[in-house]
Amino acid sequence: MPSTDDVIPFRIAVPDDVLTDLRRRLDDTRWPEAETVGDGTALDWSQGIPLAYTRELARYWASEYDWRAREAALNRFDQFTTEIDGLDVHFIHQRSKHADAMPLVITHGWPGSIVEFAKIIEPLTDPTAHGGRAEDAFHVVCPSLPGYGFSGKPDATGWNVARVAAAWETLMTRLGYGRYGAQGGDWGGAVTAQIGRDVGHCVAIHTNFPIGSPTEEAKSNPTDEDEAAFAGLNHYRTQDNGYFKEQATRPQTVGYGLVDSPVALLAWIVEKFWSWTDCDGHPENALSRDEMLDDVMIYWVGASGASSARLYWESQTSFGGAGRIELPTGVASFPKEIGPTPRSWCEQNYHITHWTTMPRGGHFAAFEQPELFVDDVRAFFSSVR
Repeated sequence: MPSTDDVIPFRIAVPDDVLTDLRRRLDDTRWPEAETVGDGTALDWSQGIPLAYTRELARYWASEYDWRAREAALNRFDQFTTEIDGLDVHFIHQRSKHADAMPLVITHGWPGSIVEFAKIIEPLTDPTAHGGRAEDAFHVVCPSLPGYGFSGKPDATGWNVARVAAAWETLMTRLGYGRYGAQGGDWGGAVTAQIGRDVGHCVAIHTNFPIGSPTEEAKSNPTDEDEAAFAGLNHYRTQDNGYFKEQATRPQTVGYGLVDSPVALLAWIVEKFWSWTDCDGHPENALSRDEMLDDVMIYWVGASGASSARLYWESQTSFGGAGRIELPTGVASFPKEIGPTPRSWCEQNYHITHWTTMPRGGHFAAFEQPELFVDDVRAFFSSVR
């Protein structure tokens, strides 16, 4: 019998009957009426993802999208599972050919997955083949959060951000890394921040989702940047955080639809690709249909609509954590992030030694702007190797 410390090779292999069932469900969808806004000349998302676009994506998913090709592409990465704190954790572990490569754990959020990192793993592990230097190399570890993707689903409460951070420390040391960096956005940013607070064997962190709060100066004498940040926060709180309230308070209720209906899951996720990417009004300006569906598929085949939502219930009051991070911190600030946060708002939470204001990109940084992302990760960690 394997011990709980074993690291077991893994390959994605979705059974044929799961794909057949998916197509049947898509074909049998019971559709709502169209939204009551807009004049028909352009998509209007003000009541949610438009019916016409949702139907077109569902048709494409059922009849043109090639999961087997996408599955094979994901399987080019070395994948494993290991049991940590009673839960099976799935992860990519792509080692560099360069002996002095720096170990780096990269964590996704919701509604993300490991597919967000498909365009950055090779440039990070093999920089000399992608415009970099041998000394830029990383050994890359990309875990699936508990309840997400191919990781196990917690069957009891307690898997909050702090527990995930502790699990990632265990994972990195189990892989033989006595010194490593951490990177993340969304929930991955919260996990990465907690790793930075806990320190352990982590020596520096990088985030594209810095967590900050308004300074007293910003409240009393706001700059243009402060005003823009306040406007972004107001938009999020009044127009864009319904998903958060639902998943943080009733994840089980929303989970029934997300696990049973592929169109419900598609709509729930793709709306966020529209809202949170730098897409100029249409998500396919930022990500291809196949890329978006790759991510949706990870949630569908894992039936993880409810289990992924529970992270909000577990951690709703502690997203920002407690205590300043004293490790060196790099920040990549993308303009279409959910409520872009000024550096002055973040300084009280992080020991920021590197800050890049990006020219374009949004919430799904590695997915949307892989070259900008890779360049910034290389630049920051070069100072702490």
